[in-house]
Amino acid sequence: MTEQIRVVLADDHAVVREGIRSFLDEVDDIDVVAEGVDGEMAKHLIKTHVPDVAVLDIRMPGASGIEVTRWIREQYLPTAVLILTAFDDDPLVVAAIQAGAYGYILKNADADDVAAAVRTVHRKQSALDPAIAQKLMAHMARTSQAGTPVDQLTDRELEVLHLTARGLTNRGIGHELGISDRTVQGHLANIYAKLQANSRTEAVTKAIQLGLIHTSEDV
Repeated sequence: MTEQIRVVLADDHAVVREGIRSFLDEVDDIDVVAEGVDGEMAKHLIKTHVPDVAVLDIRMPGASGIEVTRWIREQYLPTAVLILTAFDDDPLVVAAIQAGAYGYILKNADADDVAAAVRTVHRKQSALDPAIAQKLMAHMARTSQAGTPVDQLTDRELEVLHLTARGLTNRGIGHELGISDRTVQGHLANIYAKLQANSRTEAVTKAIQLGLIHTSEDV
C-alpha cells in the first residue's frame, strides 16, 4: 500500500480551497485530512492532526501563511510547509522561505505540479515555482549589491515596515499599533521618501536589502 502524505489545507477563498482539495483528493498518495478558512484555524488543525504537509495561502485572516509557517517552526512540529498563492511579490517570497517554508508555488500551476510539490516538501526538499526561483536569485544578487545608507528610520516607522512585510493592510497595521489609517499612511509616506521607494513592495525589499528588517525573525 502506498504511503499516504497527510495534508492540512488552508485558504480563505472557499472556491479556491475546494478546487485545490478536489484535485489533491484524486491523487493516490495524498490525503487531505482537514481544511481551514484562516490562519488561526490552520494552526489549530495542524496542532490537532500534525500533518506531513501544510498547504497554505500566504494572505489569510487571523494569521498569514508566513506567520503560520513560523509558528510551526517555533512549535517544533514536523509539518513541512508548501505556500500555494497568487502572490509573487519579492518580500513575501523571501519572507516565506526564511520563515521556514520548503515550497512556494503559484496558484496557476498545473495540478500535477502542485501534487509533485507536496511530495517534494514532504521529503524536506525545496519546491519552487521557476518564476519564484528567479526572484530569489535576483534578491540574493541585489542584497550582495545593497545600496548606500538611507536616512534614519524612526522606531515607529520600523514597526510599520515590519507589519507591512507581514502583508498587513493599512487598517491592520493601525489596529496592531493602535493608530489611525491616516497615521499609517503618513508613516508610509515618510518611509517611501527615506528609502526612495515608490510602493510597499519596493520599500520592504529595500529594507530587507539594507538590513533594516530581518524577515526570518520578524515577519
